[in-house]
Amino acid sequence: MTGVDVAALDVTRERRRILHGIDAHVGTGGWLAVIGPNGAGKSTLLKAVAGLLPYSGDVRVDGVRLRDLPPRELARTIAYTPQNPVVPPQMSVREYVLLGRTPHLGYLAVPGRRDRAVADGVIERLDLADFAHREVGRLSGGERQRVVLARALTQQTPVLLLDEPTTALDLGHQQQVLELVDLLRRDDGLTVITTLHDLGLAAQYAERMLLLVEGRAAAAGTAAEVLTPDSIAEHYQAHVEVVAGRDGRPQVHLVRPRDNARGGQARPAADVGGKAGP
Repeated sequence: MTGVDVAALDVTRERRRILHGIDAHVGTGGWLAVIGPNGAGKSTLLKAVAGLLPYSGDVRVDGVRLRDLPPRELARTIAYTPQNPVVPPQMSVREYVLLGRTPHLGYLAVPGRRDRAVADGVIERLDLADFAHREVGRLSGGERQRVVLARALTQQTPVLLLDEPTTALDLGHQQQVLELVDLLRRDDGLTVITTLHDLGLAAQYAERMLLLVEGRAAAAGTAAEVLTPDSIAEHYQAHVEVVAGRDGRPQVHLVRPRDNARGGQARPAADVGGKAGP
């Protein structure tokens, strides 16, 4: 059983405190979405949990302190995809995805049949098979984003950290990626922490939310508890309407201020952070 516990986490960079005493918990097979306005510290939180930034406080997976793990064991525990990944342009998609198997290989070992089968299975599920032999440097931004996710999934870790996983993806591939992550969460017990700008997507997929504002936790709980018109107005300076969808999850729509709306009537315009509505 695997769960992630973050306790009193502080991050200071260049003498400036970025995160202030963050507490968070996501249980085995859970999905926590970290949301908040730009500059709130969302990406910093994921990097700290992934062990990429120094921090004070505590991060544990299944009760084990992550800072006590050697690098190879940490890479078998947590997979992380950055918001703006840097990838080797000359490497093929398949070769790059296979790098996700590195933590499972012995020193100087090369990927075996099972490693290639795992990589090929992920490539297929993320709709990457048609250009598995293409150089990564020749991919579009959306294709590259899926390749980076494929590498992370190929690690087969119990915890997955995704920093804005839908950036540069078209609507169909956004849904494809999030549905696959949700399937792995439900079927394999994968524990997921994501940052997401799109509050509508976050509400559709995450079980719980953590709202960061200026490096502090402003709210935590279910989507319905966190995504309220008053909270969004206060922290995002946005006029919104929040309604319950058919599944009971909240749907967030931008609403034009009454003074600016055509004909003097406020009307839904778009999902916050998402595409324009009908």
